[in-house]
Amino acid sequence: MDAREFTEIRKKLNRTQKDMAVLLGVSVKAVHSYEQGWRSIPDHVKRQVYFLVFRGESDAGPCWSVVGCPEERKAKCPAFEFKAGQMCWFISGTACQGKVHKTFDEKMKVCRCCDVLQDRL
Repeated sequence: MDAREFTEIRKKLNRTQKDMAVLLGVSVKAVHSYEQGWRSIPDHVKRQVYFLVFRGESDAGPCWSVVGCPEERKAKCPAFEFKAGQMCWFISGTACQGKVHKTFDEKMKVCRCCDVLQDRL
């Protein structure tokens, strides 16, 4: 997530910088810095922003059904374990596309292309 996307999401949510600061538990100055590109957006803030965008129910069904995960992958997946198949993108340690991604940004590149999230973007 870069400054432009952060700003677009804030506007899509119809929130002021002050509103976003409250929602994210950061200062207004931090939100301003994210939008200007002066400060990189921490992963925990990105995760909260994506949560606000992707909240709610989806018609897609749980991720393991949508992408057809084999039983052995489901058995090791925290999204399956915690029955969070529509919030799989929120959970670290999922083995999407057969591997666990090392960083949140790496994971979100995969998640944003996944059918589980396509109807929410």
